[in-house]
Formats: sequence, C-alpha cells, structure tokens
Amino acid sequence: MTYILYGDAGSGSAPVEMALAEAGAAVELREVPLEGDHQLRDDYRAINPMGRLPTLILPDGTVMTESLAILVTLADIHPGLLPPPGDSGRARALRWMALLAGEFYPQITRWDYPARFGVSPDQHQALKDRAQDMARDVMRVIEAHAGLTGDPASPYLLGTRFSVADLYIAVLSRWAGGRVWTPANLPRIEALAQAVARRPAIAPLWAKHHMASAA
Repeated sequence: MTYILYGDAGSGSAPVEMALAEAGAAVELREVPLEGDHQLRDDYRAINPMGRLPTLILPDGTVMTESLAILVTLADIHPGLLPPPGDSGRARALRWMALLAGEFYPQITRWDYPARFGVSPDQHQALKDRAQDMARDVMRVIEAHAGLTGDPASPYLLGTRFSVADLYIAVLSRWAGGRVWTPANLPRIEALAQAVARRPAIAPLWAKHHMASAA
C-alpha cells in the first residue's frame, strides 16, 4: 500500500509526510518546488486545481487535497494518529486543527504572496506584516486556551497522547518567521514542537523541512 505525496521542503506537505512516517506507511514523494511557482503549472493543476501543496494520492487512487482533510483521512486509515470517533480527545484535536486551517493558513498565503491580493507594490510589506500579526494571534490563542502544559512529560495537545494535531501545530508554528518567534514567545507550543521533533520517525523529517529553531 503506497501513497503518492506531492510537496516541497517546508511546505504544507511536511505534516502529511510526518504523519505517514509515524504510521510506517510507504510513500512515493513527488517534488513540486514552490520556488518558481511550479504548483501553478497546468500539469500540477490538473491534479490540484487550486494550485496548492500538498496533494496526496491514496493507494486506491483517490486524490486528496487540503492538509486538514488529509491528516484526518490518514488518521481514519491508520488508527492511533487521532483518538477514535466519540472520544473527547478527538473533538479537542479537531477544534484546534480547524482553527489553524481556517484562520492561520490564509494569513500564510498573504505573507508568502502579497502581490496576489490587489495591493500596490508599496503596500506589500504592510500586508505581510498584518498577515504575520494575525497568524501570530491565532498561535497566541492556542498557547493560552488549548490546554497545553509545557511539561516535557506531557507536552502534547492531549497530554501524553500524540496525535496529528501536534504535527499540525508544530509545523505551522515555524511559518512566517516562527522559527525565531515561537521559541521566544510561546513556551507551551515550543515544548510541543520540540517533543514532536524528537520523535524517532519524525526527527529526520523535521530537519529535512527546516523546522529547527534559527540560531
């Protein structure tokens, strides 16, 4: 059973690749470099019409896009990546994952591609700065209200219980300048990220996707 994952280093394919590694699943990686906007080319848009990363092809040929949907689907296929339906832990995990997908992710598009939003070039930096502030506000809400302890013995969103929600939080905490900002400002999320980074299946991918804190 082999998955096909389209992505690039440091992109939204990172938590998906990490989830597949945690599950011990076989995956064929297909590079779509963000540099040069390869994700907007016709051949890739034939697979993912939105021109975004990641795209995952399930072993049965089903095309999956949107990182939140992909992670939840992988958890359904590979038990252990999320608590089962009916478990309150699953509800908690999905709450914060949905917040990141709905409120944080759009700010990253503004941060990465300000020219797409119809503002004059002299306003690009202002748009980037505002997007960064709004993205950080979302992370502050998670820091304050998601029940993270910051305790190395129970650092995950669900305490000692790892889930794909931890991957989502950890990876996204590194975006938009987060490699420097998160360790300095969000100690509970940083403890979660460091716990994720130490997991044996994830550690090499954490390095590959440039998630380590900048010196």
